[in-house]
Amino acid sequence: MKRTHTCGELIDKDVNKKVVLCGWCSTRRDHGGVIFIDLRDRYGLTQIVFDPSNEAKSHKTAETLRREDVVIVEGIVRKRPRGMENERLHTGKIEVLINNILSLNRAQTPPIEIDDRIEASEEIRLKYRYLDLRRPKMQKQLMFRHNVAAAVREYFNQLNFIEIETPMLIKSTPEGARDYLVPSRIHPGKFYSLPQSPQIYKQILMIAGFDRYFQFARCLRDEDLRQDRQPEHTQVDVEMSFVDVEDIFHLTEGLIRHIFRKVLNKDVKVPFKRFTFAESMEKYSTDKPDIRFGMECCNATDIVKSSEFKVFLDAVKKRGIVKVLNAEGCGEKLSRNQIDELIEFAKENGAQGLAWMKVAGGNALESNIAKFFPGEVQKHLIEKAKAKAGDLLLFAADKEKIANDVLSKIRLKLGHSLGLIKEDDFAFCFVTDFPMFEWNDDEQKWDFCHNPFTMPKEEYWGYLEKNPAKVLSHQYDFVMNGSELFSGSVRNTIPELQERTFKVTGMSTEQIKEKFGFLLDAYKYGAPSHAGFGLGFDRLVGLMQGIHDIREVIAFPKNKAAESLMDDAPNEVSERQLQELHIKLDFVKDAKNVVLDKIRDVLNKEKIEYEVLEHKPVFTSKEAAEVRGTELKQGCKALICGTEEGFIQAVVSGAKELDIEKLQKLTLFKKIELANAKEVKRATGCNIGSVPPLGNLFDLKVYFDKSVAENEIVAFNAGAHTKSIKMKCRDLVKVVNPVIGEFSK
Repeated sequence: MKRTHTCGELIDKDVNKKVVLCGWCSTRRDHGGVIFIDLRDRYGLTQIVFDPSNEAKSHKTAETLRREDVVIVEGIVRKRPRGMENERLHTGKIEVLINNILSLNRAQTPPIEIDDRIEASEEIRLKYRYLDLRRPKMQKQLMFRHNVAAAVREYFNQLNFIEIETPMLIKSTPEGARDYLVPSRIHPGKFYSLPQSPQIYKQILMIAGFDRYFQFARCLRDEDLRQDRQPEHTQVDVEMSFVDVEDIFHLTEGLIRHIFRKVLNKDVKVPFKRFTFAESMEKYSTDKPDIRFGMECCNATDIVKSSEFKVFLDAVKKRGIVKVLNAEGCGEKLSRNQIDELIEFAKENGAQGLAWMKVAGGNALESNIAKFFPGEVQKHLIEKAKAKAGDLLLFAADKEKIANDVLSKIRLKLGHSLGLIKEDDFAFCFVTDFPMFEWNDDEQKWDFCHNPFTMPKEEYWGYLEKNPAKVLSHQYDFVMNGSELFSGSVRNTIPELQERTFKVTGMSTEQIKEKFGFLLDAYKYGAPSHAGFGLGFDRLVGLMQGIHDIREVIAFPKNKAAESLMDDAPNEVSERQLQELHIKLDFVKDAKNVVLDKIRDVLNKEKIEYEVLEHKPVFTSKEAAEVRGTELKQGCKALICGTEEGFIQAVVSGAKELDIEKLQKLTLFKKIELANAKEVKRATGCNIGSVPPLGNLFDLKVYFDKSVAENEIVAFNAGAHTKSIKMKCRDLVKVVNPVIGEFSK
């Protein structure tokens, strides 16, 4: 090694040592002829000094050094002058007087600052990822990832687990998300699939007798992206033989305790809390509860049936539910304006509204709707919600899914806004007894709720064909701070029972044999009981550092359009490569409108009425209004804007123009500018002018101008200049959940 020490190593005990350091020039200061440079590597900073009275040649070269030049220098360690020490640096008591520059590699002026205090846009950071990764913050985050991985391996090695790699080119099997497919050159017309998880292979390993397996598995899924989702991610994949749920929970508690102690020097209390799926949905309105604070929910449907409040009674008649969140202490803490903001928040998230009542003394409720609730009903509501004087009861009356979703979001919103959630607190729980199946309204069939290889609980086997909705399974989730870290299950090792579960979802005997025949055959030769899980490693590493965007803990992530901006992947390939793989791209010219399909999927899922209009190509709001037969103000200009934190979407009426200054005041971004055609394509996959006002489909924060929200009916381009959608504005707001403000002119 050329270097004798790193840039984060030298301290006052090293004074008078002759050293060789290597690194990047971070900052340069010229103090009356004496040049000071902060030399940086991944270990830290060391101040190096070039003094013309000490060594003129090196000093002459130092005059030309710029940011990010790479140097290897030789010198003598000395104490910094009294009063010039830097207590914030490990090396802050010394500096190195340079005698010789052994090597120099010049750098051009970097397009981004290698400085944690200056954050570039997401696009620039990903394009120049090799520069972004030089920042101390990013290096610290990836070193943290390494330390967590080391702790995981240490834990499993101590327990006699075997680390085994499973294939990356596998058979395509239905696992929930879309597969990435790899064409076979040797077998024309056939494809490999990249693994969504190593699920089947780890079960095969248990049948093969490797009773304790783990690996850091790469999982690839072709799905829409968000902060905590990437096309390729890493999971700690685990499987054990001759175990039950208790063994898995005990293993998990030990793993988390070990990781937190080794990496954060923090003791985690065990055992972790446990909730059944039904309990979690009842108390927290979600199966991913954040239990760092209280504010629990309960179902009040049966109680409010005895009230005279028409809104609640109508919801119950439509087979909906009435659920209440006890916002503890908020009856005194929240003003009427703040309560109104919660009502608007509920509407933005799909609810018809949000009712509320404050708890006064003597088992009485106060509100403009309290008169519709007889005293006995009020008493029962207070008892059911475990409320006390000063609490605020918030009611959602809607379809079960909507009511739970809205109250869950309001609970988290209150937890953050009232300071009840601290980022350095960690709370863990297990959720068990999940339903085995869920009804798919779109396809009118039963689907697996989770892993299809899960063992149904024995007492429900008789309901598989008669009443699948009643069947509970040995499925379990592990949750940290409101984020799911893993799903796992006890596996179904009975071939006949596994076939029965597949048939519930509509699979024929032939389809079962084609997709899973090799696994079912393997079970016939003596299979141990086994269970396991796949822990989201990127998510764990992020949450431990208070980071919710997993791209910040992945060295080379993809952007929201699943692109790698640094190396331009995915890219076009040569005609020769396509010929070798027996692939033709003629169909691409007639490719269907993927964006329109996405919009249809969302609207159909929410059972929203809409009309698709086909027309001649339109490129202005006026042209669009004419061919759609709508007023100019009913059009939606969906504009993509670049900010210092990435892209956002701003939507204004077709009769208005965007006022960037107003938008800046609303969003608090320092810099906003309209994206160019290439940037629009990159952010949305659409050509400029054809972007729909559903930026949430592209993982963009969306802002609606009031001029849009004032319309009853709106119309907009849907991914193409020849296709539009016409629908009710309130339904559009429901599915997009935008921030509504005033930023047009």
